Amino acid sequence: QVQLVESGGGLVQPGGSLRLSCAASGRTFSAYAMAWFRQAPGKEREREFLAAISRSGGSASYADSVKGRFTISRDNAKNAVYLQMDNLKPEDTAIYYCATARGVNQAVDGFYDYWGQGTQVTVSS
Repeated sequence: QVQLVESGGGLVQPGGSLRLSCAASGRTFSAYAMAWFRQAPGKEREREFLAAISRSGGSASYADSVKGRFTISRDNAKNAVYLQMDNLKPEDTAIYYCATARGVNQAVDGFYDYWGQGTQVTVSS
């Protein structure tokens, strides 16, 4: 089993940046692809895929809504995955979750094995 803890959320003005971090427990972190998804206010039943990265970190995939603005990365030595978010917009306001997946394709399709409690990101002036 993998436990995930997200951090780095907060209040930021439109156009600003945030870097989210996700710390994973367990010795099998590198066996999973990793992903970020979010749930927006009023859409708590909807998981919007944002980004996924392969086990080695050699490949990544992004949703069109964040492509060019968000960057996913991972450090297998630290059991951590990150999401650098630039040029944030009010519509990016949501709770952000990191999750494990069996592969990048599975993550894109929304099939996650484990996820954390989430971190709130609010984009507002």
